[in-house]
Amino acid sequence: MNIAFAGLKHSHIFVLYNLALQNKNFSVIGAFEDDPEYVINAEKNGVTCNYKTFDELLNDTNVDVVALGGYFGERGSMAIKALNAGKHVIADKPLCTSQKELKKIKKAAEQSGKKVSCMFTMRFDEPKISAAKKLFESGALGEINNVIFGGQHPLQYGRRPMWYFKDGMHGGVINDIAIHAIDILSYAFGLKVQTINTARCWNKYASEQPLFKDSGQIMLTAQNGAGIMGDVSYSIPDGVEFTYPNYWRFQIFGTLGVLDFSLAGADSVYYLKGDPTPHILPAGETLNYLDDFYNLINGESNVMLTPDEVFEATETTLKIQKASK
Repeated sequence: MNIAFAGLKHSHIFVLYNLALQNKNFSVIGAFEDDPEYVINAEKNGVTCNYKTFDELLNDTNVDVVALGGYFGERGSMAIKALNAGKHVIADKPLCTSQKELKKIKKAAEQSGKKVSCMFTMRFDEPKISAAKKLFESGALGEINNVIFGGQHPLQYGRRPMWYFKDGMHGGVINDIAIHAIDILSYAFGLKVQTINTARCWNKYASEQPLFKDSGQIMLTAQNGAGIMGDVSYSIPDGVEFTYPNYWRFQIFGTLGVLDFSLAGADSVYYLKGDPTPHILPAGETLNYLDDFYNLINGESNVMLTPDEVFEATETTLKIQKASK
């Protein structure tokens, strides 16, 4: 299956590019980027932009799949155009920055019969997530009633692309970061958001960009009544960054036990009712989301991430982002 890349403005897309190069199910046949600065950056990352326009890429009948990694604010329109051109779409997250765009993406996917996926990498790449899912499904934690998560990131001002701070390009810190948590809470613990109690975004760390709201917090109620609180601010100090041991921390409280883990920390630890002994949760397995996307396109039944799940997580997160205003 032939895949071409459109929009090379975020480093995540190069992870997908290299993964596609190594995947036996896909052949990388080209790329497009409209900004000369990012064309040069792409070349430094081993990517040659052989298409001069996005239309040229879409008109290439050899292209089966379009991978999107441009400005967050341009991905929605590009996804719609690609689907209408009869291409499958896989995008870095977020897929889009407005509910209006998402509605058009869903319609284009339905009318074209083409598949849409997103780089919800935590489902596949994190063995602690797969282990947590199995622990919950075993019934050991009981029914989940309280969740606290921290998805704080470093701001990396001056190193992060400057388009982040331009109006209309980013789409909000909640939509950028919290979408991972919204997806994981549904996937691993069966928690789907019913009520957005409150959401707030504000500026504190990006003092050079006072209009950029770099801090975000949310409070939600799940369909089963569970309470969810989260922080997705760009608040980890530069220099600490991804070595911070509580990077992506989840505290999951159930009626029979509690699970505490972070993706950058040491062991996942859980406690069960009536037993004060801490239990170490062994790491689970890692999977390949490109293999999963290939199975989705080919109609296989063993698919871990469906378009409906992508759309649901995206819509929920967009609603939370909107509530923060």
